[in-house]
Amino acid sequence: MKKRAFDMIMLLIGAFIFALAVNLFVIPNDFGEGGVTGISIILYYTLKWSPALVGIILNGILLLVGYRLLDKKTTIYTIIAVAFHSLFLHLTESWHIASNEPVINAIFAGLFAGVGIGLIVRVGGTTAGTVILARLANKYWDWNISYALLFFDLIVAGMSIFVIGIEKAMFTVVILYIGTKAMEFIIEGLNPKKAVTIISPHHDRIAIRVTEVMDRGVTVLRGYGYYTGQTKDVLYIVISKQEVSMLKKIVRAEDKDAFVTIHDVRDVFGEGFIDISK
Repeated sequence: MKKRAFDMIMLLIGAFIFALAVNLFVIPNDFGEGGVTGISIILYYTLKWSPALVGIILNGILLLVGYRLLDKKTTIYTIIAVAFHSLFLHLTESWHIASNEPVINAIFAGLFAGVGIGLIVRVGGTTAGTVILARLANKYWDWNISYALLFFDLIVAGMSIFVIGIEKAMFTVVILYIGTKAMEFIIEGLNPKKAVTIISPHHDRIAIRVTEVMDRGVTVLRGYGYYTGQTKDVLYIVISKQEVSMLKKIVRAEDKDAFVTIHDVRDVFGEGFIDISK
């Protein structure tokens, strides 16, 4: 029950912040956007149709077409997010910020849009439109949601060139990129993980030090050098970004000639990290 209430709060906050991105920074500067929001903004510029009304109609159509491809929870959360996003677009359409600097406005448009959509997606919802396509790409092809959304949004942004011009379209691309990075930050968390592989004849000493000093589990993989045919033990360790420096010090102290590779890790489930059932 508490989890559901928290999700609802995040959906409302996300929808509100996304609406502010449109009304405070995008429309006053004649910028474009991606997805259904981008289409509704183009129609606002050309026909003066309300983005709130056009958005809810187009998103409603997309939901009717694609609801069977989403699970029940995502569909419900999406309906809530879309409804409140349209409501907040209407309620804040007269809000303004006294800023005539397009670069600053583009940056904050991207930040607000990314944070808003990120909060919605993080709890399991979407803002319909291209976010539905992005979630489907993540579900069936394991695409990163943020970059899948950027891909689909750039298609819509490209179409806006004929309405807002090349310069404003270039600002729109900046907005979408900043929004993607902000969304990625919100969805994937504040503490990215690193996967480390270590090849060293002194792997036992390194493993003991990592276990004792860092209190991290170490997996030993059996391998061999292809050219020499010599067997090797490979250490595999998953740590936080902040622990990389400490691990390097341990490896350097035990074997300055060790072969080490460090990789970014998007999701980590299991003991010591996130419960996979969540």
